[in-house]
Amino acid sequence: MPSTTSAVRADQLSSRDTWISIGIIGILFFIFGFVSWVNAILIPYFKIAFTLSNFDSYLVAFAFYISYLVMSVPSSYLLRAVGFKKGMMYGFFAMSLGAFLFVPAAMVRTYELFLLGLFTLGTGLAVLQTAANPYVTVLGPKERAAQRISIMGIFNKGAGILAPLLFAAVVLKVGDSELFQQLDQMGPEAKDAALGELIRRVMVPYAVVGVVLLGLGIFVRFSPLPEIDTEHESEALAEANSGKHSILQFPHLILGAFAIFLHVGTQVIAIDTVIPYANSFGISLLDAKVLPSFTLAFTILGYLIGISLIPKVISQVNVLRICTLLGSCLTLLIVYGSGPIQFWGMEMDISILFVVLLGLANSLVWAGIWPLALDGLGRFTKLGASIMIMGLCGNAIMPMIYGHFADIYSERTAYWVLFPCYLYLVFYAVKGHQIRTWKSS
Repeated sequence: MPSTTSAVRADQLSSRDTWISIGIIGILFFIFGFVSWVNAILIPYFKIAFTLSNFDSYLVAFAFYISYLVMSVPSSYLLRAVGFKKGMMYGFFAMSLGAFLFVPAAMVRTYELFLLGLFTLGTGLAVLQTAANPYVTVLGPKERAAQRISIMGIFNKGAGILAPLLFAAVVLKVGDSELFQQLDQMGPEAKDAALGELIRRVMVPYAVVGVVLLGLGIFVRFSPLPEIDTEHESEALAEANSGKHSILQFPHLILGAFAIFLHVGTQVIAIDTVIPYANSFGISLLDAKVLPSFTLAFTILGYLIGISLIPKVISQVNVLRICTLLGSCLTLLIVYGSGPIQFWGMEMDISILFVVLLGLANSLVWAGIWPLALDGLGRFTKLGASIMIMGLCGNAIMPMIYGHFADIYSERTAYWVLFPCYLYLVFYAVKGHQIRTWKSS
């Protein structure tokens, strides 16, 4: 374990040190968002470049996020052994390796090697997320945890707005719409050459990303970020947890981890499927590329509302209840709503706008679940956080379920998968987070 002499409790930090820490962690969340949300355009891009089905194209999200399931618990043991700062450094190094793998993958045009690179990127992110989320949760009063997480969300989703647009600006060209339409009419050799040129465009951007991630790992290691002590409990908390020897003895945490699984699944479906869904209405990739950014912009709007109102006007648990109910209603509107509207110079079906508005419904769910699920864990906090991060594999599994039903039925019908997810999230917001024993009273 890292030396406890250099670690401090969160309540021992000065206001200045707390805000410096929040700023540094905010940079990390910006990187999380940039690397994660670029998948929104990487999915349709690979679908064209490798001529994939909906199901196969969502292997991008699966490979990236399944690493959370595999690596989250090992990440917690790594953090206990080396501390938050060194653990974050190793996470950045792993992400850098994953980005560099895109270069040989593009040279040999091998989809499986891209998926390995995405898995490696996700492995590094699993370490970083396991460290950063509990860090910012305990970095101040627990009733303001959702407010702090909302600030992190602005960094995360702000990067998510930029990532697809920057990626599109670097790898897509003005004449690509015509190229995409002509691919089916090309001969095998011409088509192979065109697709090879298309996929090689990712080499330079991801090489640059790899160098930046490597530098960030070194920066975090030598930054003024304090090492937070989560191993020592207050007397009251130690007494409350005295009879607990397993993380499974905290029902509100386990139910919260499943809530995170469903929440991130609904979030990534809203962002990663909006372009293919717009394509199904005849809107081109070059026009639809802005839609994930609008979805994330509505998420940021939700964060700003949360920062302004929590906890003075409304509690974080009530905000969670409102957001989960809104997600349930929007899902029904996506499935049943229909009719032409004008949005950002595009004529589209109104159901596409309802998908975009899911960004607002999803905005404060993550921030609401984390403090409720980690409440009272004490010395189990790091392991509890790793269980929560395991829930991020919902990003891997839920898009695959959506893609399966989209192939069988239609993109619109596949959005039914969101409805039971939101119903469970409503349950957790109303009742699930209060459950402290598996035994019925």
